[in-house]
Amino acid sequence: MSRRTLALAAAGVALVLPVTACTSTKPAESGAADGGGASVDPAAPAATSVTVPGKASKNYSIQFIQGVAGDEFYISMQCGIEAEAAKLGVTVNTQGPQKFDPTLQRPIVDSVRANKPDAVLIAPTDVTAMQSPLEAVAQGGSKVVLVDTTTEDPSYAASAIASDNIGGGKAAFEAIKQLNPDGGKVMIMSTDPGISTTDARAKGFEDAVKADSKFQYVGIQYSHNDPATAANLMTSSLQKDADLVGVFAANLFAAEGTATGVRQANKGAQVKIVGFDAGPGQVKALRDGTVNALVAQQPATIGQYGVDMAVAALDGGQVTPKVQTGFTVITKENLDTPEGQAAVYKSSC
Repeated sequence: MSRRTLALAAAGVALVLPVTACTSTKPAESGAADGGGASVDPAAPAATSVTVPGKASKNYSIQFIQGVAGDEFYISMQCGIEAEAAKLGVTVNTQGPQKFDPTLQRPIVDSVRANKPDAVLIAPTDVTAMQSPLEAVAQGGSKVVLVDTTTEDPSYAASAIASDNIGGGKAAFEAIKQLNPDGGKVMIMSTDPGISTTDARAKGFEDAVKADSKFQYVGIQYSHNDPATAANLMTSSLQKDADLVGVFAANLFAAEGTATGVRQANKGAQVKIVGFDAGPGQVKALRDGTVNALVAQQPATIGQYGVDMAVAALDGGQVTPKVQTGFTVITKENLDTPEGQAAVYKSSC
């Protein structure tokens, strides 16, 4: 693989990523808000780190509601949450729906609201459907910290922490571009519309494709967070566009299913896949050569910062309302380096 560098813009800052080296990227920092009354302004610039509070003034009860149970991304986030909770002296309980679905997540949120925990860390499964339930949680007296995903108006939340998803989408295109320097047709395999993170990744990728005349964007498919559906959609896409050269798979399950569909079509030599996230299944696909690169998030850091901001909000400390974490581009060449291994998601804490 060529060692040409990948140039991308994230949050207005030019970043240079060598695809064959693990590189963490972060956007520009902004100031933090003081005190527990801070709230999230979607238009405000994001910081890249937080002020870590001291030990909590009491053993606060914190509820972590995952986007979906059993997903290595959220398991890795849970590990970061639990480690930080132990340091700060607070108690965390974790639960999540069996699918990334607001109709399954909302009853969990409603039940948690009734129990009135001191704080709720949550990855909302829909920008619209989870707006009202989370506003109700905040109105009930619990501090809300958004981790990974958000809602249409997150002003009820004390803090929102997520990856630089637009930058990650651009990085995914640059990886495909390097693997296909002559250009060609590319597409996105995503989960569902209306999810803030994957929508942002798609936008970053689409904008980058449209800025390069060598590439033709043939659209986005939605797999509903199901690998089998993604595999079937990939098979259909290759029947329609037999000359497809690249696919950006916007989350873990989309990447797993895309790799299966490409393999079943015997198109592995032609279609280059760049996945978002780095679960064990995706790492195996990277080792096998089915997937060519992975854009790994930092879920443990997101979880750590989530606990920090919950405790700061509860104790009247320094709250950073909006935080963006970076990502790491992993390839087969750097997978077994210490940094590459550190970026791989966990299946248990």
